[in-house]
Amino acid sequence: MKVIGAAGVRISALHFAIIAMSLAMTIGAWLYSKHQLNIQIENRFTASKERTIGLIIDRMSRYEDALWSGVANIATLEGELSHQEWRAFANSLNLEEKYPGVNGIGVIYQVARSERAAFMAEREREGRNFKIFPAHDEEVLLPITFVEPEALNAAAVGLDVAHENNRRTGLLASRDSGMAQITEPIILVQDSGNTPGFLFYTPFYEGGQPDTVEERQARFSGVVYAPFIMRKLVAGLLAKDLREIHFSIHDGGTLLYDEHSQTFEPEYDPSPMFRELVELNIYGRTWTVDIRTTKAFRTQNLSTQPTIILIAGLVIELLVIALIAMMARANSRAQAYANEITEELRAKTVSLERANEEIEQFVYIASHDLKTPTRGIGFLTDVLEEDLEEVIGPLETHSEIKEHLQLIRERLERMENLTSGIMEFSRINYASADLTASLQISRIVADCVADFKLRPDQIQLQSAVETLSCDSTRFRRVMENLIGNAFKYHPDREAAEVEIDIEDEGDTLFVSISDNGPGIAPEHQKKIFDVFQTLRKGTDPDSTGIGLAIVKKAVTRHGYDIYLDSTLGNGATFSFHWPKSEFASSLEEVA
Repeated sequence: MKVIGAAGVRISALHFAIIAMSLAMTIGAWLYSKHQLNIQIENRFTASKERTIGLIIDRMSRYEDALWSGVANIATLEGELSHQEWRAFANSLNLEEKYPGVNGIGVIYQVARSERAAFMAEREREGRNFKIFPAHDEEVLLPITFVEPEALNAAAVGLDVAHENNRRTGLLASRDSGMAQITEPIILVQDSGNTPGFLFYTPFYEGGQPDTVEERQARFSGVVYAPFIMRKLVAGLLAKDLREIHFSIHDGGTLLYDEHSQTFEPEYDPSPMFRELVELNIYGRTWTVDIRTTKAFRTQNLSTQPTIILIAGLVIELLVIALIAMMARANSRAQAYANEITEELRAKTVSLERANEEIEQFVYIASHDLKTPTRGIGFLTDVLEEDLEEVIGPLETHSEIKEHLQLIRERLERMENLTSGIMEFSRINYASADLTASLQISRIVADCVADFKLRPDQIQLQSAVETLSCDSTRFRRVMENLIGNAFKYHPDREAAEVEIDIEDEGDTLFVSISDNGPGIAPEHQKKIFDVFQTLRKGTDPDSTGIGLAIVKKAVTRHGYDIYLDSTLGNGATFSFHWPKSEFASSLEEVA
């Protein structure tokens, strides 16, 4: 069909199709660029969110360490602690520099009412004007006996925390559990601003750490504690002007801290680009952290790129229409121009393929070169440990230094695994192995049993073929990754089982690997195949997040896909096709 325009120009149905396709490509490019931009912005928000949550958890963990060191100090003195000894200990912590945000560190003793006179006499011998307040009807007294710096916390000295429910409940929970606990929100007596805060407790007992609740209650002596004003704690984490997100913290129905105020926060964004509520279980309490992006985040992440693409695409669309009109008048010249464009596109495709190959080579070389400084750092860590032992003696007596050195080694090991994974991922497309080398399927299973230290009955194989002769090296790597993950992330390694089923479908094999592990939630089943994506929890084995990306890349290079069937609590089944012949594999290589 042809349409004759006013100027006698013949426009065919093909021309209309070209215009429609060009418009669709323009809109598609615009939508894709917007989608990619949104992903980048969301990743920035996620990184800022995780950094903020990580800072809160890390800082509270450091405060906990300081409190337990106070418990250890009391234990070395067998409970006979004087005011001066506690002041010397508190000064050694250098609270203001090493623990910003903490209001002080102190000791609360449990005092039976029958022992009150003796307790007060001991305070008088220390030369202190010490009073216990306020009066209450509870069975025991829990006065704040020491707190440093005392000048900053003078109003709290002698305060009997048993008088108030939130303070008392948190302390008794710490006593009964033997663990660090924080209180529900309170107002500190030393806070002239009357803003929300909380107390952080770690218990100590007579005669060491008890094993049961009854023993803890019977041998309880008191707690080492730290008072916190929430606004000072957050200010110690990270200044607001250095963040692209603001947050508020609720404990139950009580607002502990709030940065979402249009009146007092110039960077407040009434319609944030991103917002997320994070439930943070922390030392016996649940904090709800409301994280939102700021105006600064919006400003820094605004981009006109999608609009430019759309405008440029529409301009190109107009040019295409004009070009079609010219093509209708001079078909031969238009054909020549189309051929020229086609050749140019082919050249660009070749150039892009070459650039992609160079990028993969660069990633491989860069990852390989990173191994040398990594090993150098490990060597220097060993040298540093030896030098420190010569200066300060065996590091077993300096647990913090020992832990820091071990942490360096663990990070180096993770970096070594990560660079190795990146190297393997970047080289997966290169046929460095013999594509026709023969491989016994049962040999893979036997090697996995040996390598992963398993019982033979933990892997069951049912295969329609005995050997594989197409790209066997990568096939082994795919199988080892999937089998290894099944045992690595199983909560009970001894009970873990894997079933392998290989069916012969003519030109291809259909492979299924099923496990009885914890399963994978539907919302996570796509992203686990992306590079650096892992569902690892804090207690799980370390993971680079590259293994499943290597599996997918190895399978897709042959023109197939990998599938996952799983629900939480019911294990997982990974399945994929694999070519049987070199010819089938080479088709993908050529493509």
